Amino acid sequence: MATAREDSPAHEADQDAPGADPSAAPPAAGPPAELGPAALRALAHPLRIRILDLLPSHGPLTASKLGEIVGESSGSTSYHLRQLAKHGLVREVEGRGTARERWWERTPGGFSISTVGKDSPASRQTAEAVNMEFLRLRHERVMAFVRAGQGADEETLKKWHGTTTFFSSNKWATPEQMAALVAAWDRFATEHIDPLSSQEGAPGMVPFEVHFDAFPTIDPQGNPL
Repeated sequence: MATAREDSPAHEADQDAPGADPSAAPPAAGPPAELGPAALRALAHPLRIRILDLLPSHGPLTASKLGEIVGESSGSTSYHLRQLAKHGLVREVEGRGTARERWWERTPGGFSISTVGKDSPASRQTAEAVNMEFLRLRHERVMAFVRAGQGADEETLKKWHGTTTFFSSNKWATPEQMAALVAAWDRFATEHIDPLSSQEGAPGMVPFEVHFDAFPTIDPQGNPL
């Protein structure tokens, strides 16, 4: 019954795309589009999930560079990138690279993956497995950040003090109240997080990650998780 959302960075070039209206209102708050069955099946591969997970924080990468990071050949990462591109999950960076060395980035707009509405147990299992792998990778990054703090000097620690937080809150609420909370988060993200897009590479900018989790702490039968 889980629904996971993966955001994707927007780039300045997107605002200058042919047919784009610079005066148009920003997208309304709300979840990104859910992946269809074919895209979900294409994503059900640990290496493809890892590639999608790496691109937002590392910026555009070539198949060769991705291969170095994940310990695979460039031929392998190139194949998986092409499969992801078929379903609109990644795209080539226009005006950069050559026919032999292409640069790839996550397609802006993000996507969501839900176990709701799947027509078979296998489809639900696929959605759940993909969600769990994204969550596993996210947990790895959190742990890596915590470990990095152990080796940081005092000046660095002071510089970043107050800029990071891990927040958990346990309350009681109805499904309707939880839905309202998630909707409020969508509005917050549209107002405060989306405007931070298109800043990659600017002086003083570093990649960062924001987590918001809201889920019942019982299973469908009412047993504690």
